[in-house]
Amino acid sequence: MEILQSISDLSRLSGPLFLAIGVFDGVHLGHQAVISTSAEHAQAANGTPVVLTFDPHPEKVLRPEAAPHLLTATRHKIALVRDLGVDHLLIITFDKEFAATEPEDFVQQLVKHSKPLREICVGHEWSFGKNRRGNLKLLNQFGARFDFGVVGIPPVTVNGELVSSTTIRQAVEAGDLPKAARLLGREYTILGTVVSGDNRGKKIGFPTANLSAHNEQFPPNGVYFAEAKLDGVIYQGVVNLGYRPTVDTGKSERILEIHLFDFERDIYGKDLEVRFIRYLRPEKKFESVEALARQIDLDVKQARELSAA
Repeated sequence: MEILQSISDLSRLSGPLFLAIGVFDGVHLGHQAVISTSAEHAQAANGTPVVLTFDPHPEKVLRPEAAPHLLTATRHKIALVRDLGVDHLLIITFDKEFAATEPEDFVQQLVKHSKPLREICVGHEWSFGKNRRGNLKLLNQFGARFDFGVVGIPPVTVNGELVSSTTIRQAVEAGDLPKAARLLGREYTILGTVVSGDNRGKKIGFPTANLSAHNEQFPPNGVYFAEAKLDGVIYQGVVNLGYRPTVDTGKSERILEIHLFDFERDIYGKDLEVRFIRYLRPEKKFESVEALARQIDLDVKQARELSAA
């Protein structure tokens, strides 16, 4: 997949161009409908489909104090879009300068650098441009003026429930991962980079990989049977998510760490994609590190039994 860094890069692609535009946080079923529809229309017209998204999430710039945890930060989103078979992904840097762009100017830039622009596909509630003045109605007016088609994908529902990033985020936060998976069209996962820790897990016989998650939404604290994808290979293990109260009294930052079964490689700096399979127990404070080690041993045995089932 080719990643483009600016609107002007569109001029290098063979037209006609079909753009699927959105924030696409989560790349959920609604987002997939936008992307797949655009790709199908491009294929029918022998055109080139391009997914256009933004980094960081606009809320991080417009309302940083109220910005939500993401379902998929940009690195994760890139991987998920690639898995959909997309050949071209344009990532526009969303900063205060870009946020001040008038809707007309944004569309004119797309028209100018596409050879030609044939269609824009968006979600039904997509807004764009300064003060979010742009919407589907205005986009249709631009389409008539600049001779490109506009497709607004209607709401996508699952069992009568609207698919939205907000609903999925709430489901993950509540620990309802089956619901999140139904709305995502895939299992919920968290992408993180392995960072150095204090090696306390190794000292008690259960070495862990500490993950620096890319600001993604966590499920509730606790211990989980989980899987981690590393370089395309799946490994099973046990995740602890929380504050590690037995060894880190007063810790204010949640830690995501995973003990991978029968695994001894040095993977610092590597990306792991973690899938939570089964909640095992809540996080708790033990009277001693030895008691914690005994409980971890039980957690690992339970997870191995689940793995073998």
